[in-house]
Amino acid sequence: MMTAVASTLAAVGRRDRIFIVVAFALAIMTGIAVALAMPSPVVFVLAGVSLAGMAAVIGRSVDGLAQRLSPNVTGIIQAMLGNLPELFVTIFALQAGLFTVVQATIVGSVLANVLLVLGAAFIVGGLRHGLVRFSASSAQAIGIMLLLSVTVLSLPTIASLLHAPTAGHERELSVFVAIVMIIVFALSIFAQLRGTPLGPEQHDVSAALRSAETEAAVAETPGHGAWPFAFAIGLLAVTGLMSAFVSDWFVGALTPTMDSLGISQAFAGLVIVAIAGNAVENVVGIQLAAKGKADYAMQIILQSPLQVAMFVAPVLILAAPLVGAASFALVFPPMLLVALIAAVVIVLFVVFDGTSNWVEGVILVGLYAIIASVFWWG
Repeated sequence: MMTAVASTLAAVGRRDRIFIVVAFALAIMTGIAVALAMPSPVVFVLAGVSLAGMAAVIGRSVDGLAQRLSPNVTGIIQAMLGNLPELFVTIFALQAGLFTVVQATIVGSVLANVLLVLGAAFIVGGLRHGLVRFSASSAQAIGIMLLLSVTVLSLPTIASLLHAPTAGHERELSVFVAIVMIIVFALSIFAQLRGTPLGPEQHDVSAALRSAETEAAVAETPGHGAWPFAFAIGLLAVTGLMSAFVSDWFVGALTPTMDSLGISQAFAGLVIVAIAGNAVENVVGIQLAAKGKADYAMQIILQSPLQVAMFVAPVLILAAPLVGAASFALVFPPMLLVALIAAVVIVLFVVFDGTSNWVEGVILVGLYAIIASVFWWG
């Protein structure tokens, strides 16, 4: 028994053990804060930091299975579970009737990655390495897929604004869109499993994504390698369960915190919830840019919003009736829709030539700040 425990600890590595303990300690502290009825802003901050920790542990647990599963399977699991905390938060927000928060979180998850994080990566990479070069064809392939996905998600809103014949049937149209998007997402997974290229010079996006996250998160960790299968699976299960509890506490503290600090639902979802749900991927992407690994950084940063558009948003539409939000539809406030489409189009132009510099990064971050300020009042 002691030998097995020692073997597991050696395989996990000291840095990972510390990271896991800290993540779970934050979750426990959040639970204690809730039990003691501490001020909502305190619970909100603790829960937000804890959510980021849970997301990191989920990602690292999947990486721990890397040598026991094929790269494609590992990447798919990473894609499916990486947005789990954010998915829990938005489901609980739907249950609480915070529709604007959910809509803004969907949009904010895309904006935070394609403007804030990509801009920060350009700044860091540009200042350290000068003109940064990356695979234009790979970035264009993901960018075009993201633009197509965002366009499809926008159709129910456009139909409603233009008073098309489908106006009044936005919920039914949203369900149909969600089903089609999930089918496309499933087919893309099948393509990855079969080794079908997802774009020029991009034969294994999932493998690149997994390798990049593993390298950035656990490089130079003593004893790094495959984790014991039972430990990795057990940690995934426990972390998923803890993520559900923390997400519930996070949403429970959200409304009182917004009221006490004067934050609108739109701003909370667009900025706070979106950044908290994607914090780990954001940090990893910037770290890779700093190391000069621009292609891997681009894969991580652009892949995350694509998963939100193709999987998280459709799942929310289909799950809405199960949590008492049967009227929820993909009908965004016009300003959110404009910001979403404009940001994706701009970024597609930015990555088109396969080069970047720190000035482009400053422009993207500045644009994100301006968009966020627009929604401060609602």
